[in-house]
Amino acid sequence: MRRDRVTVVMTLALLQVFTVVAGASVVILTPGFRAVPPIAEPVRREPLRPAEVLSEAGAATRTPTPAALAARLRSPMAASALGPSMSAVVADARTGRPLYRLRAGEAATPASTTKIITGVAALAELGPDHRVPTTVVAGSRPDELVLVGGGDPTLTRTPSRTSYPRPATLTDLAKATADALKQSGRTRVRLGYDVSRYRGPTLGPGWKPSYVTEGSVAPVVALETDAGRLDPSGRARTQDPAGLAAGQFAQALRQAGVTVVGNPREQRAPAGAAELARVSSPPVAALVERMLTDSDNDVAEALVRLIAMKQGKEPSFAGGSAAVHAALGRLGLASGVQVYDGSGLSRNNKITSQAMVKALSMAASDEHPELRPVLTGLPIGGFTGTLTDRYGDGGAAAGGAGYVRGKTGTLNGVSTLAGVVQDADGRLLAFAFMADKVGSNLAAEGALDRLAATIAGCGCS
Repeated sequence: MRRDRVTVVMTLALLQVFTVVAGASVVILTPGFRAVPPIAEPVRREPLRPAEVLSEAGAATRTPTPAALAARLRSPMAASALGPSMSAVVADARTGRPLYRLRAGEAATPASTTKIITGVAALAELGPDHRVPTTVVAGSRPDELVLVGGGDPTLTRTPSRTSYPRPATLTDLAKATADALKQSGRTRVRLGYDVSRYRGPTLGPGWKPSYVTEGSVAPVVALETDAGRLDPSGRARTQDPAGLAAGQFAQALRQAGVTVVGNPREQRAPAGAAELARVSSPPVAALVERMLTDSDNDVAEALVRLIAMKQGKEPSFAGGSAAVHAALGRLGLASGVQVYDGSGLSRNNKITSQAMVKALSMAASDEHPELRPVLTGLPIGGFTGTLTDRYGDGGAAAGGAGYVRGKTGTLNGVSTLAGVVQDADGRLLAFAFMADKVGSNLAAEGALDRLAATIAGCGCS
């Protein structure tokens, strides 16, 4: 009975999201929708309708049989758009029992589905409630302050009414710092900034040099605002996120009534320096959800370094990768996972579909409630995050809208999709579809969506 709770929770969540969002679908499914030519007849499934009484899920629902599920997946799995190396696993999320396997143990390039693994490791190692501080401490001279980057990937310049959960802001930090200075009778300071919490290269192994200039990620440093964006609402990134953040903090101090002499300079904070002010990030649970919903590369890389620091390892790409592997090992999930970054931008990463589904099933289990944000952060087909513009009306995968929750993964020639879906019998299934040798990413996305929608429409018991 305890194991059935997660299915009830997911069922309620899907019903609630559909009810709330359906009325706004005209707004959400607007320009930017990418129509993929149907691969076959659309998967048919009745829209979600809330019953007067929600029947108990889990034991009251039937598990698909492997033979029936394989028969339903045979045609969509044969799509040429998936390429020659397609691997897949579908499992009962309650028990983890595989129901469908195709090259399940063959390692594939996961792209951004790597973030599922990162999220599991972060929640297990750091805990859902852990927060990341950004502090201001006294410098080595009486008139000196040091802004210390703690690795908060969501730190922003100013508050936003639409941000949830509310991120830490430089505006709040500057006001708190100004108050502390005024209490000691100081209003004139020099500003330094400390980014020593991270080590090693700022770009990951296997990354394209153009990732920063095209706006996919900022150089990975311990101090940044708005993920290193020059404009918080834009894509363009700075090559010096820490310097930009320090300059913005100096300006915020001036607006708070503090005179800042000269330009901020990089320096280490003195050991044991007195703290004047701090702000903290949202909890790790919220960071994981944001990372998965928006496929946020900057959050992913920050989480990996936080895991490394928790384990006493070097907060770098190498140390972070070792830390993630150690965290997975403690969960029994290390087999079939080889990662070199947290975001999935690296083509060096290799993960089996079997390992991915095992991680998702663990996140759905009652034994690991701390991992639940991995599921709640997954985009909802046709409605949220990176799946907003997929599973549209009239497409071959339209039957998956509102039922499929999945993390997308896309690199040139690589298309992946992994997550959970409620089938036509009300059973929660975990899946991973990994195609890392495709000719057209757009066509492959349509084929992957068709597979997930087929599971959603399957009463294959």
